[in-house]
Amino acid sequence: MPLLKIQTNVVLDADAGKALVAEASRAVAALLGKPERYVMVSLETAATMAFGGDSSPLAYLEMKSIGLPQGRTATLSKALCELMNKALGVNTERVYIEFADAQGALWGWNGGTF
Repeated sequence: MPLLKIQTNVVLDADAGKALVAEASRAVAALLGKPERYVMVSLETAATMAFGGDSSPLAYLEMKSIGLPQGRTATLSKALCELMNKALGVNTERVYIEFADAQGALWGWNGGTF
């Protein structure tokens, strides 16, 4: 049930947005070793945002998953920052990522919880 939310001030056309979501979905599944059929990716582009008072390209990500391994967050951060650089042209120094380990009983799906 991994969820990756991407918020950026970069403007993308529909095709580029779909390509980023697809690539991010595959990457999250591979990085976490979870089936892609449970991965959700949300993308918000053209957001009004600033980092350090500067509105140059930036991105804010939220990565939530049941059993998110705290010992692997540095590896996840590197991979996700590189993806933002490749797909959006955002310098890796202008990406923040919030990681959260979700409790299965507090994550709903298909009329129940995990």
